[in-house]
Amino acid sequence: MNALTQSLTLPGPAGAIEALLDTPLPADGAAPRGTAVIAHPHPQFGGTMTNKVVQTVARACVQCGWRALRFNFRGVGASQGAYDEGRGELQDMLAAIEQQAPAAAPLLIAGFSFGAFVASQAVAALQGRRAIERVVLIGTAAENFAVAPIVAELHPATLVIHGERDDTVPLAAVLDWARPQSLPITVVPGGGHFFHGQLPLLKSLVMRHVRA
Repeated sequence: MNALTQSLTLPGPAGAIEALLDTPLPADGAAPRGTAVIAHPHPQFGGTMTNKVVQTVARACVQCGWRALRFNFRGVGASQGAYDEGRGELQDMLAAIEQQAPAAAPLLIAGFSFGAFVASQAVAALQGRRAIERVVLIGTAAENFAVAPIVAELHPATLVIHGERDDTVPLAAVLDWARPQSLPITVVPGGGHFFHGQLPLLKSLVMRHVRA
């Protein structure tokens, strides 16, 4: 990644939050476009901030000029606390956003799988409190979690990507979530939950959306 990576320890509601901040190398003295905060998959099934899909999203954002913050939810890695079924994890994400994404600068909220569920809740919690420039939800865990709807005014700024052959979260579950909202879904033909062999495509889709 053409970036500067910094290890951070952030204060969180359940104790320390372990995080990594990737900053794009400045081009012609230009400041970063804003901050992307990216949530990882389910903590109880090996999800961490170093997940390949999460790293792919971070790389895409950095190459488009964004700072990219990845963090471990409570109970993962060096982050303190214990799994809280999404409630505490939402508070972790909001704490990370508050500390590392200045309110005066553009904000991008992203997540993969369980992280997409938490990211949707973060978008809902921040709606009306601060502007959200972009939303990226990948492999959204709509079957087992109450993924928040995306308000209509954010639909043009929202990218939802799902694999056609996702055997962890069926595509039908995500369509059932998106249908009442008339929210478009980008379906990757033949794609599984982790997009094995298709990460370059995933990266290009995210970059196209982030640059738009």
